[in-house]
Amino acid sequence: MKAHLKHPVFSIISKLAGEQQVQAFAIGGFVRDIFLHRPSKDIDIVILGNGIAFAETVAKKLKVKLSVFKNFGTAMLKYRDVEVEFVGARKESYRADSRKPIVENGTLDDDQKRRDFTINALAIALHPDQFGELIDPFEGMKDLKRQLIRTPLNPLETFSDDPLRMMRAVRFASQLGFTIADDAFDAIKQQKERIKIVSQERITDELNKIILSPKPSIGFEYMFDTGLLHLIFPQMTALYGVEYINGKGHKDNFYHTLQVLDNICMDTTDLWIRWAAILHDIAKPATKRFEHGHGWTFHGHEDRGARMVPKIFAQLKLPLNEHMKFVQKLVQLHLRPIVLAQETITDSAVRRLLFEAGDDVESLMLLCKADVTTKNEYKVKKYRQNFELVQQKLKDVEERDKIRNWQPPVTGNDIMQLFGLKEGREVGIIKNQIREAILEGEIPNTREAALTFTISKGEEIGLKVVANTN
Repeated sequence: MKAHLKHPVFSIISKLAGEQQVQAFAIGGFVRDIFLHRPSKDIDIVILGNGIAFAETVAKKLKVKLSVFKNFGTAMLKYRDVEVEFVGARKESYRADSRKPIVENGTLDDDQKRRDFTINALAIALHPDQFGELIDPFEGMKDLKRQLIRTPLNPLETFSDDPLRMMRAVRFASQLGFTIADDAFDAIKQQKERIKIVSQERITDELNKIILSPKPSIGFEYMFDTGLLHLIFPQMTALYGVEYINGKGHKDNFYHTLQVLDNICMDTTDLWIRWAAILHDIAKPATKRFEHGHGWTFHGHEDRGARMVPKIFAQLKLPLNEHMKFVQKLVQLHLRPIVLAQETITDSAVRRLLFEAGDDVESLMLLCKADVTTKNEYKVKKYRQNFELVQQKLKDVEERDKIRNWQPPVTGNDIMQLFGLKEGREVGIIKNQIREAILEGEIPNTREAALTFTISKGEEIGLKVVANTN
């Protein structure tokens, strides 16, 4: 273990622990990640005694600033490339209506018992007499090898005491590709209603970490199977299931969405593109119809879905800013490249897609490629080939016509000046005609061509040029 404690902060802590005859331990995620071969820059130190007082001596020795959080009984310092947090060993008890514990001073055993999972209860002694000794009372090392998420104590009590641990269990399973132990899984099912005492911000923070994991479907399936998802994100669980009429069914949109999410995770770590994957079909339950002679339809689910995005973001306490608008745009447009890939690609259709998607067109194409979840290899190959054609066409049209983030070459002010008009209906009509003419390829996207077109359209409705705008 000593080989993993080469960072100079450990030798300083060890030296001071020896001088002051204080027992100090590295504990939690840092220790766990040593065995998972994952880099970690956050180190938690448990002190038997006054954690803040010991942290003050370490900070003084290192000549660094110490941040003290008296309400939590913790202190934190940054040294070189790591953040080190100190706390006194604690014993915790809980009230039924709160996840805020009643804290008392405790032993190392008490502190390890209060940890959420066995793999997070591993500790390494830092006092010179035991430096590098691993302390593993709950067989966390075995669970790491078995790739198992298990609680140190009775999981029913663990999850009842702090219901956020249910989300953390799912998050670790998703991040590490581990399995939740059967008794812990059953306890989550039994205690799921307790999640209601947790703030939405904390729940969403864990949800985002699940979404950012290598294969988020692991986490979403656990949330669905335990019933957590039904409580925290019911719109998504509404996607589940297949209905049959006259022998005709449709794909299960819940599992399709998870496949799209996993697909897009192979191409991007961007949280908001991943959210777009989650929400791209969110309005299918609301738009599902059965048409005799045709089958199941979901007409307008992209428009309805885009309108649902702000409400869902507000419900989950996600930011109602440019990230929300980005997700909304991708949900609104997600069918467009797929339609282009199924038919003869016209320059006009490509120009309109560039006009509406702007700088988000590459993200949109990522989403659309991820949306192909058919098991038919012929269809997959055909879609991929057509998507390559669409992407090349997008590139060619953009280079020629400069439509992305398009600004009209003739503005409303130009039109008013040209014809001596005030703001009004005629100006709007001509502006729309210019835009449509450029998008349809009737005129080039240049000021000269647009001015000539503007004059001709003005004359058609009885307007006369009264000023030069060149």
